[in-house]
Order: sequence, then structure tokens, then C-alpha cells
Amino acid sequence: MLIVDRFEGDWAVIEYEGTTFNLPLTLLPRDVKEGDVIAISISVDLSITKERRQKAEEMMKGFFDK
Repeated sequence: MLIVDRFEGDWAVIEYEGTTFNLPLTLLPRDVKEGDVIAISISVDLSITKERRQKAEEMMKGFFDK
């Protein structure tokens, strides 16, 4: 369970299993309040990941193929 503990500037302090961490407010709904329980879903964007890897590989070839 993720609970919004408090706000500090542009950050929300989130409590999770007895510990806390910060999330930028821009990642949370505008109407989030202290004490709200939030749900977070994380996924990997495979197409963008593939593009970034290809670009990195191209850059590395430029360094080592000289």
C-alpha cells in the first residue's frame, strides 16, 4: 500500500511498508491529498527502449571503429 504522507515543495513523500520515498508531483493526479492511497503501475516501453539501444550501439561503433 502506497500512502501520500506529505508534500515537500514539488515532491510528494510516499510511505511504503514503513519506509518513505519521494515522487515528483507531476507524476501524481492533480487532486491527490495527504493520506490518499495511490496505485502505481510500471511497464517497460519496448519500442522506445529498442530505439535508445540502437542509438547507443551506433554511437559506440563510432568510438571503436576508428
